[in-house]
Amino acid sequence: MRRIFYIFAAILAACSISHATEIHRVVTGLDANDRSTTLFDAVEALRAGASGIPSYNIWRTDSYPPGFSFTEDLGLKQKGLVPPDNGTSFRVVEFPPVNDAALAKMDLNLTMKIVGDKAPLRGVPVSNPLMHRTRTVDYAIIMSGEIDMMLDDKTIHLKAGDVVVEQATNHAWLNHGSEPCRIIFVFLDSKQP
Repeated sequence: MRRIFYIFAAILAACSISHATEIHRVVTGLDANDRSTTLFDAVEALRAGASGIPSYNIWRTDSYPPGFSFTEDLGLKQKGLVPPDNGTSFRVVEFPPVNDAALAKMDLNLTMKIVGDKAPLRGVPVSNPLMHRTRTVDYAIIMSGEIDMMLDDKTIHLKAGDVVVEQATNHAWLNHGSEPCRIIFVFLDSKQP
């Protein structure tokens, strides 16, 4: 627990988090008469999790093919950075601008420690404290702002409207701009690459 606190504090120091933002989340389902309805319809605040970066877990599944929940809020069940085995998670993340001086002082394996044993076996050691790899296929849609996706051999600049399919590789999200960058992610549990 203490280790998670220090990881959280280090990431907070590297990112200039201005204020938590919100997202309007609507989840549909069936009522007792099999009519479509909303189960949840609320404006939710993004919160800093273990990574220290504001996010909100919109929904998750824990089986394939996925089942349904017409009563329980499965967004509240997400724990950690990756989805459950054979599951998915749907998350919004707001990346604040990076503080390069604070980043330079961090443990190089900081984010990989958060991933823990869910990291794929293939891959070279990370080269940035925010770099990590997860045993997932990730679909990412940049909703607002701009961000750099750092890979082992290059950095790609992304802006609102761009999309990424990230397949269990080393990557870091680095916002070198002056405004937050909002990304919607769908994480799918995968086999070992």
